[in-house]
Amino acid sequence: MDCSDCLRWWYGAASQKEFHEPKPFSLPCALPQWPKGGGFAEGSICLGELEVVQIAKFQKIWSCVQLDENSNGATFYRPIEIPDGFFSLGHYGQTNDKPLHGFVLVAREIEVSGTRARALEKPIDYELVWCSDDGNGNFDVSCGYFWLPLPPEGYKAVGYVVTKSPDKPSLEEIRCVRSDLTDTCETKDLIFKSEAGLFEFQVWKSRPCCRGMWAKGLPVGTFCCSSYNFSGEVVDVSCLKNLDSSLYAMPNLEQINALINHYGPTVFFHPNEVYLPSSVSWFFKNGATLYRNGKTLGEPIDIEGSNLPSGGVNDGEYWIDLPDDDRNSYVKHGDMDSAELYVHVKPALGGTFTDIAMWVFCPFNGPATIKIGLLNFALNKIGQHVSDWEHFTLRISNFTGELWGLYFSQHSGGEWVSVCDLEFIKDNKAIVYSSKSGHASFPHPGNYLQGSEKLGIGVRNDAARSNFSVDSSVKYQIVAAEYLADVVTEPSWLQFMREWGPTITYNSRSDLDKIISFLPINLRFSVETIFDKLPMELYGEEGPTGPKEKNNWEGDERW
Repeated sequence: MDCSDCLRWWYGAASQKEFHEPKPFSLPCALPQWPKGGGFAEGSICLGELEVVQIAKFQKIWSCVQLDENSNGATFYRPIEIPDGFFSLGHYGQTNDKPLHGFVLVAREIEVSGTRARALEKPIDYELVWCSDDGNGNFDVSCGYFWLPLPPEGYKAVGYVVTKSPDKPSLEEIRCVRSDLTDTCETKDLIFKSEAGLFEFQVWKSRPCCRGMWAKGLPVGTFCCSSYNFSGEVVDVSCLKNLDSSLYAMPNLEQINALINHYGPTVFFHPNEVYLPSSVSWFFKNGATLYRNGKTLGEPIDIEGSNLPSGGVNDGEYWIDLPDDDRNSYVKHGDMDSAELYVHVKPALGGTFTDIAMWVFCPFNGPATIKIGLLNFALNKIGQHVSDWEHFTLRISNFTGELWGLYFSQHSGGEWVSVCDLEFIKDNKAIVYSSKSGHASFPHPGNYLQGSEKLGIGVRNDAARSNFSVDSSVKYQIVAAEYLADVVTEPSWLQFMREWGPTITYNSRSDLDKIISFLPINLRFSVETIFDKLPMELYGEEGPTGPKEKNNWEGDERW
């Protein structure tokens, strides 16, 4: 590769923009001694023909500072303190605006019977894919060189190598992996971008293309590169695949309880919230009613939900509604004393992580508030519906039992937040803020807009701390953990696949049009465009389906 057209912005950049190398992150408190049993938190995981260890200690290779005011640049590292007999699979990189918090996997072969080719092999060469040299031969510490390992036939590279000199890395630096032990991966989260020279160069985090409870792909923790405008499936490198179907590193029931007791977040509801959570059994006990299509009268639901139809699909034949008597308003407002979190434990990323999904139930979802600039319009009906299921998810490393991130569900989507960006209330317990009326979850207090943050137009999601809270580390019920087979008995109500509220259609669009009519003409088009993109749930009442009917029950979170 000719570096004469490579990056030219490095020199002098440090003097124009202050550089701060990322500092290592650690949780507020040390990890406890987890209960023993199985392969959970034992430091290494067997993938079949490979044993892998998670390395989180690094040696810096190269840092870059970009003049772009929206970027703080990136730093790249090689893993250190690799156990004897294990080999690096690639280097690590991250942005400079976050604490140093990441990992790469290192691997060694496990002897298996048969005559198959070795699981790991050295690359046969390296290809230089990009460098930051200015083209004048000034090969000093400010230069970074990105190398793609060229694997032998039948093998795949699973990571890149970075050097600070133009000399090719040693062939002993990393290992490539036999193709059948790898899986396809895709880009996620941009680490670094250069638009200098004849082409655009990008560095991305990567993740398996196929993810979910039963997917086998797992991230190596390395990065992928491209020299053009690229986002999608990665071709040059792969991720690993877990071929050990035993999921031996997943926690047992005692370990799950220990994890929840240690990490369980406190959920805060807005101080002006009137539609609070309750337990499902409280909802049933206080008059929730089962209706069937074509029948006028509903049927009381017993406290365990055992008379609810189970299985099947959401065919519109059944639904749940509030009591049709003077208990209606009482039930709508929930019962904090009975509220608890419903826990689903499942393998993630090929069984190298555990996802602990915590579901919150509210008997009623309140109407929305529309924000247009400095104006706020509290709506009477739009956005409301009977029953509301929301959740957040803890992602925990099965190598160590360390919390790595928390997923915040927000209506039809959500976001993963790194553990270093969480707000902690005590020890290693994070805070989850539930938004007023709609109960979407957020990592910090504030007003979040569902619409256009830039224009200040959309549906308000107000989140704040209050006296209304549920401590999930003590108020929870484990309702599902499929990988444990019969160890966890799923409650009857979890098998109800229909809607937990009736469908009511009304002309809510006319209410939104009234709001638009009060606006200056120059604002109307922008507001109409944003309203058209809001979810259909705003234009009528439709109860949600239960947790098990959601696509993220078996699949990965929506991010």
